[in-house]
Amino acid sequence: MTHAIVEVFFGSTLQSSGPVATDASQYVDLIRGIDITRGAQNELSEIQPSTCSITLDNSDGRFTPERAASPYSPNVVMGVPIRVSVATFTPRTGAAPYPMDMLADDFDDNRISSVLWPNSYGGASEVGGRARVPLAPGVTAGYQSVREWTLVGSKLTAKLVTLPVAGGSSSAVCSMWVNSTTSGTRLGWRYNALTGVISAESQTSFFDGSAVNLTYSPFSHLWLRVRESGGNVLWESSSDGAAWTTRRTLAAPAWVTSQTHAVEFAGARTGGVADYCEWDFVGATVHPRFFGLVQDWPTEWKGLNSTASITCTDLLTWANIVKQLQPMLAQEVLLDRPSAYYPLTESSDSTSAGDLSGTQRVGALALVQAGAGGTLEFGAGSGPMGAGGATAPVFTPASSSAGKYLQADLGTGIEAANTNFRVRAEAWFSTSTNGRVLLGWMSSDASKRIVVSLESGTGKLQIEYSSFVGGPLTAFVVASSPNLADGNLHHLIFNENEQTVHVDGTSYAVTTGTTDGARTLQVGGFQNSRLWNGTIAHVALYVRSVTSASLTPHYTTGTTAHVGESASDRMARLASYAGLAVTTLGTAFDALASQAELGRSALEHMKDVARTESGKLLTNRSSGIPLVFQSRDLRYNPVAALTLDYADLETDGVRYAYDDQKMVNAVTASRPGGATQRVINQDSIDAYGEKPDDLQLLKNTDNATADAANWVISRYSNPMSEIRQIPVEAYSMPVATYRALLDADVSTVIGLTSLPGQAPASTVTAVVEGYTEQIQQRQHSLNFHSSRANTDAVWVLDDATYSVLDSTTRLAY
Repeated sequence: MTHAIVEVFFGSTLQSSGPVATDASQYVDLIRGIDITRGAQNELSEIQPSTCSITLDNSDGRFTPERAASPYSPNVVMGVPIRVSVATFTPRTGAAPYPMDMLADDFDDNRISSVLWPNSYGGASEVGGRARVPLAPGVTAGYQSVREWTLVGSKLTAKLVTLPVAGGSSSAVCSMWVNSTTSGTRLGWRYNALTGVISAESQTSFFDGSAVNLTYSPFSHLWLRVRESGGNVLWESSSDGAAWTTRRTLAAPAWVTSQTHAVEFAGARTGGVADYCEWDFVGATVHPRFFGLVQDWPTEWKGLNSTASITCTDLLTWANIVKQLQPMLAQEVLLDRPSAYYPLTESSDSTSAGDLSGTQRVGALALVQAGAGGTLEFGAGSGPMGAGGATAPVFTPASSSAGKYLQADLGTGIEAANTNFRVRAEAWFSTSTNGRVLLGWMSSDASKRIVVSLESGTGKLQIEYSSFVGGPLTAFVVASSPNLADGNLHHLIFNENEQTVHVDGTSYAVTTGTTDGARTLQVGGFQNSRLWNGTIAHVALYVRSVTSASLTPHYTTGTTAHVGESASDRMARLASYAGLAVTTLGTAFDALASQAELGRSALEHMKDVARTESGKLLTNRSSGIPLVFQSRDLRYNPVAALTLDYADLETDGVRYAYDDQKMVNAVTASRPGGATQRVINQDSIDAYGEKPDDLQLLKNTDNATADAANWVISRYSNPMSEIRQIPVEAYSMPVATYRALLDADVSTVIGLTSLPGQAPASTVTAVVEGYTEQIQQRQHSLNFHSSRANTDAVWVLDDATYSVLDSTTRLAY
């Protein structure tokens, strides 16, 4: 039987910390099967969001949205995370003693195996595809094997599905043990229902004074295992059964290496109300197949039989939700969750400036006229480089008390938050006039105030405050700061909590009183006086717990737009704007040009980076770090991760292709602010006609742009035969091969041997570009989209294979 695991995280989102999985595997219709698509058709196509289709039995209405009687109500909603995995088990072969990972049971036949668990006791049973261990007052129960297993070089794995509760007992525990021949000498995991603690224990006489105790998490400790490796025993836990975290390491007790063991899953309580714990997938190796979001919950009927045929997409879709990112500086500010944020990038016909923080009841900055005359022109000045060319307003007063400035009502939310949190303020500015106010905020009655200005005469930064009703504005000058009235653009962070200011990345200490009641924000003046003469942009207030160290990187963004940062760092930056994280594979990541203006979805900008690098952006099939960015060097001189005999594929559809589908023999390449260059292969053009391609790359130099163009020409200017599809009936393979096929992903290299005599050669290697799969009962079909492996061969000096003159002497890019 195919061991498909389908888990839905009802009540959680991608942003949830420690989401709890609900196992829906028993409701999956494996006759129809689970259909998954992943990757691209070929190496020149963009990787598309993965999809997953599953039909669920909805006969009791549990998967019907807005049905109050559903056990998952009200959380049957769009966008709920879902995870699909496949479990494999190592078959028991040979004679006892057996490696412990051969102790394999999925508990799906609803009867205790007399072969695996002949010594079970106390009313243990198998219910609903799980091993159920009762916790009845005064009764010890458990699943117990015979003594025929060894832990050395092996492992014991299980999923803790159902926990007991305290239920009025003075003791209620469930546990997973590897037992020695001496009663009470054992090691494993133990859960205490009274304390909510799970502990990694190596007991002697039923006690371990050095046990590692952990507060139980249904996310982090869903899967448990113990294993021996290199003379040590390791206790590990996992949220998905695939990625493990070591919780304890101990030199293996002597009995571990000298004895044969019995395995026991036990439960007991002293009193109170009886219940049970449940275990599943003992001995399983878990292979993640899909992680994403449910897009719909359709309820369908055939007669009175109801199903829910759901469609899911991976997190590339999530990265594409926001279709228009703000400029990079604005995105960096928004990542730090400002309480109020005014970029001040409105067009020239504007008369007010909007807040982008999303905080409720924060008003727009509106024009205030002080005296007569003066102007405030939106769109007339220049903002920071990291704002991608966005403008800034120019304040031009007629005098220090006649002109225009801006004012906003910050609302009751910020006012209330200011009771517990001091204000952190940020702004960009330029002026040649000292003695003027940059910004200030005050309570509703203007009695409590903080004003940020430039000192008259020196142009140094000045903080003024009044912290009680009727108190005067008291000035504290940052004496060591430079004269900021020099006409240049400057960046300021004032942190009232830390009593510091940061000017252009340099920190200065200040000593001010503390105020609360921030309700009114004024920008470019304060109470009709000391009106600003210059530009102000990207004003942000943070009325929450945030450090200056979190905010100071905005200065780098604003002044450099991150020109020259590596492609891996840029990818991580862009992903963060969609609330995602990226792990990188490989090392070849070039320096990139600016993307400061942004303006499209995070996914589109990330694809630009991947295209520039000839890399691959895809999602994680598990629920760990959601995105994966593969560098181009991951494919250099590929070595097959697994080899299949043609006869073992047991499918039709393997074919060689020889055509001009991928041919490129003329490349025109350009970069932002750089040269447009053309690279060709004239012999190929003469033979096949011109096959052009345009590359718009984010390279940082013209040489890097030319290198990228030459890389394309060297790989695709001449047609080569290749196998583009490798269909496999994976379930019929030996378990080691099946596992290797399940581990195969985009950029995995597969070798094929014993091809029919009509093939150009009897063996071939191909690179996986994507695949479709169907998981059914007793069947698991994989159809790999593949490309020619030696497309990415590069020169290795004095290597017999990769140093053949005019053949494999292509320089790496």
